[in-house]
Amino acid sequence: MKKASLAIIGVLVVVLGIVANSALFTVHQTTQALILQFGNPIRVVKEPGLHVKMPFLQNAELFDGRILDLDPPVQEVILADQKRLNVDAFARYKITDPLEYRKRALTDANFRDVFGRRLNAAVRAEIGQILLGDMLTAKRAESMHTITEKMKSSAAEFGVEVVDVRIGRTDLPEETAQSVYNRMRSDRIAHAAQLRAVGEEQKLRIQAVADKDRTIIIAEAQRSSEILRGEGEGERNRVLGEAFGKDPEFFDFYRSMEAYGQALGDGTTMVLSPDSEFFRFFGSAKGK
Repeated sequence: MKKASLAIIGVLVVVLGIVANSALFTVHQTTQALILQFGNPIRVVKEPGLHVKMPFLQNAELFDGRILDLDPPVQEVILADQKRLNVDAFARYKITDPLEYRKRALTDANFRDVFGRRLNAAVRAEIGQILLGDMLTAKRAESMHTITEKMKSSAAEFGVEVVDVRIGRTDLPEETAQSVYNRMRSDRIAHAAQLRAVGEEQKLRIQAVADKDRTIIIAEAQRSSEILRGEGEGERNRVLGEAFGKDPEFFDFYRSMEAYGQALGDGTTMVLSPDSEFFRFFGSAKGK
């Protein structure tokens, strides 16, 4: 009897364990649960802790309660100025109503596909109305605000709250980027040529002014030198005249010595009569 009683108790414990395992479930701080009965949503459990459901008839499907990311594929957008741009947009969202989310989205993969296409469509519609240059101005922030508001209003039907929408990066397509690079390169070359031409013009102007100033300075210097040379010659002649007036014989002797010094240099050969006028001071200091 004891063995039979122990066996029954063991069976009851096992059955109770199975029933408890089927009836109890845990909700963590980062999750929320949706109770399904035969696949139909019944209620939502958001409070963390241990909870009870009908065993075997109901099951709990857990959903992440944290902020999730949505990153659809990069798309090519045609801007208002017909420029093409590769736009990579992403969104951050949070599941606020698991029941609506389960009804409308069915699965996470289906929601990401549907909502990702809606995000790309909103980005394409809004960015397609601005110019390429506006992507670097405050116009970009205004466009992102409009896109965010559209996505927030669209997310309510899925039981989702859109936290933020951003454009991660924008790139020109390869052929467009090459065309823009070539145009920028041509503009830079033309600008450099213009600067070079302006510099050359300024150089010629400065050289012309410098040449003019040089000519004027040289002319003034030559004029001043001629004036000074003339004044020097005049003073020299005056001094010589005064010296000649004081002692004509000495002056005549001095001039003859200068003439001898200039005429009778190294290797000079002169054929003259010894009693010629040129050698008069050789015979007498008075030239007689």
